[in-house]
Amino acid sequence: MPLIVSNWKMNGLGADGVALASAVAAKVKADPAKSREVAVCPPFTLLERVGAAIAGSGVGLGGQDCAPKASGAFTGDVSAPMLKDAGCFWVILGHSERRAGHKETDAQVRAKLEAAEAAGLATIACVGETLAEREAGKALEVVAGQLQGSLPDKRPGRWVVAYEPVWAIGTGKTATADDIKAMHAHIRSCLGRRHGGLAGLSVLYGGSVKGDNAREILGVPGVDGALVGGASLKAEEFWAICTARS
Repeated sequence: MPLIVSNWKMNGLGADGVALASAVAAKVKADPAKSREVAVCPPFTLLERVGAAIAGSGVGLGGQDCAPKASGAFTGDVSAPMLKDAGCFWVILGHSERRAGHKETDAQVRAKLEAAEAAGLATIACVGETLAEREAGKALEVVAGQLQGSLPDKRPGRWVVAYEPVWAIGTGKTATADDIKAMHAHIRSCLGRRHGGLAGLSVLYGGSVKGDNAREILGVPGVDGALVGGASLKAEEFWAICTARS
């Protein structure tokens, strides 16, 4: 069963956010197949309102980041227990926009993942290379390093990694099917060696996933779902992605 996660990023005010979440929830509730898992990750300000809008629909609620500490004098931060208290099941961590724009290191991402798991959240750990790294032939090396540095040594119960090539996020570009297949196999190989098995692992693809390319992407061997950015801000297009592989 594919897992389709929407990352709204820094988009959405109250009324529009609730309308979008309600539209997605209605589609999931009306879906007779129930052949995919769906989650929405709105900005922090909308978590409780969106949570109320999707209640009882089967849509999961998630945050887009969390602090590595559970509480304390950290102005502006939101902790994993706070996300859990707001109704979240999921949290996205290590997204390339956090790594680049906020200079998050692998060690910081690892600390956040550990904090989220301690709070009982299911984590989506993001990895991916830049265009310069891919053109230099270092894509596999970079992702392996991110996996080693970012993921805790103890395997979590719900184990989700999202491969998002940085050069394909918000650019309209997507990796080829062969590129995606190779990287997802590489991720599984790295984690399988480290953790002694792959039971429970889901590897998502993210990077300009849209309604018109979702079927091809989700049909690539080793792709267990998608982490969707801009296309998830339109209910019809997001649902087209959700139903691309039934």
